[in-house]
Amino acid sequence: MNDELQQNLKGFTRYLVNAGLMEVQEAIDAAKNASQEGLPLISYVVNKGLVSSKKIALLAHQEFGLPLFDLDAINKDSLALDQVEAELYTKHHVLPLVKRGNRLFLAASDPTNQEAIKEIQFSTGLAIEIILVEEEKLAQALEDASRSQEAALGAMLEENLENIDFGLDADGETDEETQTEIDEAPVVRFVNKILLDAINSGVSDIHFEPYEKRYRIRYRQDGLLYEKASPPVNIAQRLSSRLKVMARLNIAERRVPQDGRIKLKVSKHHAIDFRVNTCPTLYGEKVVLRILDASAATIGVDALGFEEDQKKLFMEAIKKPYGMILVTGPTGSGKTVSLYTALNILNAPEVNISTAEDPVEIQVEGINQVNINPASGLHFADALRAFLRQDPDIIMVGEIRDLETGEIAVKAAQTGHMVLSTLHTNDAPQTLTRLANMGIPPYNIASSVNLIMAQRLGRRLCEHCKEPEDLPRTTLLEEGFSEEEVAAGLTIYKAVGCDKCNNGYKGRVGIFELLPVSEGIAQIILEEGNAMQLKEQALKEGYYYDLRTAGLLKVKNGLTSLEEVNRITKD
Repeated sequence: MNDELQQNLKGFTRYLVNAGLMEVQEAIDAAKNASQEGLPLISYVVNKGLVSSKKIALLAHQEFGLPLFDLDAINKDSLALDQVEAELYTKHHVLPLVKRGNRLFLAASDPTNQEAIKEIQFSTGLAIEIILVEEEKLAQALEDASRSQEAALGAMLEENLENIDFGLDADGETDEETQTEIDEAPVVRFVNKILLDAINSGVSDIHFEPYEKRYRIRYRQDGLLYEKASPPVNIAQRLSSRLKVMARLNIAERRVPQDGRIKLKVSKHHAIDFRVNTCPTLYGEKVVLRILDASAATIGVDALGFEEDQKKLFMEAIKKPYGMILVTGPTGSGKTVSLYTALNILNAPEVNISTAEDPVEIQVEGINQVNINPASGLHFADALRAFLRQDPDIIMVGEIRDLETGEIAVKAAQTGHMVLSTLHTNDAPQTLTRLANMGIPPYNIASSVNLIMAQRLGRRLCEHCKEPEDLPRTTLLEEGFSEEEVAAGLTIYKAVGCDKCNNGYKGRVGIFELLPVSEGIAQIILEEGNAMQLKEQALKEGYYYDLRTAGLLKVKNGLTSLEEVNRITKD
């Protein structure tokens, strides 16, 4: 080794030069540039393509005799990330793999990084064992771990709050400035943790609920509520105030409901929106947050859960140049996602799409979206009138709530525009009679409506733990399965529960009832027939089956359980 090499090369660069993988000057320049850019040397070398990460890993294995491991072979969820502070392992470009007794195994691409070993050993009190890995795979694993850590706040669990003094005096009142100084940090951390845990868990809504002697926080996951935390009741006002500050609401106003929005930045490139509503109750303000996931609107028509014949009807309806498509179902049944799936299919530079919503839940580029604001005098009907003066092709109305809105929507559908909207009815046939009951003339309904779609969201069975359910033949027949299905050896599944799901369910599946307005259906509307007559006509025409039948089909296909379908469809 020459004098220049002795004097200027440090750490692993010596081994790279000795192995003939780099020239002396090249190694010196690489070390200098890596230091200037704040990168680990091996990261710089690999990123610049000077030496492959595989060659570096093999060289380190030969020179140091340390075990070589393929990071692709480990389950990223089982990493021992909780053993080392994220800032520490990120700083030293190492990854905690697993803890065995008093030993912690660290994945590293640079075996000469003694500073990392000493600092992590001091921080954890554990003996450190280095496992060699390829730099490219280590960098990717660290990036994945960083995203995971950003989406899961530290160790601020609800029980920790019980021992914190929030500065309350005897009568429960404090000076506002003093109180903020005392408890702002823990309350902020706690609220952030609740929000981020909800995002990680796939929750749709978060309920912050004050009662006389306790405070409850609940998550709605897969359509059902369950309790997440129960912080001390004496911080109820602090929690609601923090949420209202985040949503830019008036924290001094506690007597009337308020609506707002929170944008929570969980990383440099990813933000989540929450719709916030406050409501005064007997013991304080209840705050409910709806998580608005923009990606849900771009899942594609195939992911909604249509059967093939239903998908065909849906696609034919939205591709028509004019007419009305109505989606019906209770709150939380996925109506917005269905409408935005249609809008995303139709969204193109050559069409003008405008929506009126209360409020806008999913923001989409290329679509003109209007927030309805009754307080300032902007109602659905007002927005619709404005749209019709702005050369529209496609209009989406969040909900037809009154005769005025219904009449304008119908006229728009009759005059060359595609109109999409929602109504609150139990099934598709009732939607047509509901429009008539609002006062819209039957001939306008028959000539404008193309498709009615009723929907529900059912919990999807976990693929890892679902088990066949043995039910008597008579029970299956009573539930609605046909003689042919039962005789053919029908297999249905039940929820069991495992560590990968929530009580046997993971995710949700759409259950749909589609009713296209055919000539026969239109004739019954003109004759002012009732929902039962409409249903009978649809069944006679052969392309219609109701929500119950659609749900049983999902059970037959093993997507959900009979118990779940009974919960959401049985009268």
